[in-house]
Amino acid sequence: MSKRTATPSQRAEGAVGPRQPCPCGSGKRYKACHGKAGGATDVIVTRPFEGLAAEGDLVALREFVPSATAKLPLRSGEEVTVASVLPMAAAAVRRTDGRAFIGLQVQTRSGDLSRDVARAIEWVLQAEPGQSLPVVGPEPAQAEVPTRLQDLLDPAAELDVQLHEDFSWWLPEGTEATGEVALSLERANAAIMPTERLTAEGARSAYWVDPGEKAHLRWVRPEPEEQLLAALARLSARGELALDEDSRFAGSFRAHGVLVPVWDLDRDKHPREWNEPAAALGRRLAEALESLADTPLDATERRSRDGLRGRQVTLR
Repeated sequence: MSKRTATPSQRAEGAVGPRQPCPCGSGKRYKACHGKAGGATDVIVTRPFEGLAAEGDLVALREFVPSATAKLPLRSGEEVTVASVLPMAAAAVRRTDGRAFIGLQVQTRSGDLSRDVARAIEWVLQAEPGQSLPVVGPEPAQAEVPTRLQDLLDPAAELDVQLHEDFSWWLPEGTEATGEVALSLERANAAIMPTERLTAEGARSAYWVDPGEKAHLRWVRPEPEEQLLAALARLSARGELALDEDSRFAGSFRAHGVLVPVWDLDRDKHPREWNEPAAALGRRLAEALESLADTPLDATERRSRDGLRGRQVTLR
């Protein structure tokens, strides 16, 4: 008898068909991903935090924010804090006072950062005080479709990111660092770049950063890359891409499936002085994005887009 594929009506309710997208978010069909023998071990998910309102801040904490924490809006209501980086770049820590932390700036073990973060959360919720998880280990053999961060987080919730001047929050109040933790704390504090998160309406996931010679605005954007590039090009052709006369558009970089435009800023201005210019730019950008539906780019705007595309890099 020839082997037949079960029809949708014959499959168990909730089961994933072989030709349907894999629930892991890889973009592959289930039969070519976690539906194949042994499951998938090397699937690369280019946009791991897609679908989350907190995506922009998660990317920022993972890539360039030095010292920051935020309470994770878990569906379960359990208390876990996400951090930019933990002692020894650990994946998760249950402090001696019982507080649970997971780190984003770690060495990942799979091609899906969302999966790794979810596994760190699951580990820290079961950990005892004083325990730490150096790296996320291999996927359990019995896991057909692994848990991802999207399964654990309220998708509509944003992060209330708290930036810190140093890493003293690594330790419970009144605790003194010793040994490797003290050395790691000293090195981490020495590497901190002054950073502030803009608070203006419409400037979500925009961060002021001062690496030394000049300050920057790094703005994690959720729009598809080509759509965002077209809108930026439209503003550039109009001479409206700068925040003000003391800034200039420097370029952009790709990180975890999204584009992060960067502006050079006047270091003499206080970070809070950029809130209103960023909000105004956000309004111009929103109008440009909306106009693309009715008016395609003209020749000048297309040349501008090509120029912007040539000023991109990809972080891996």
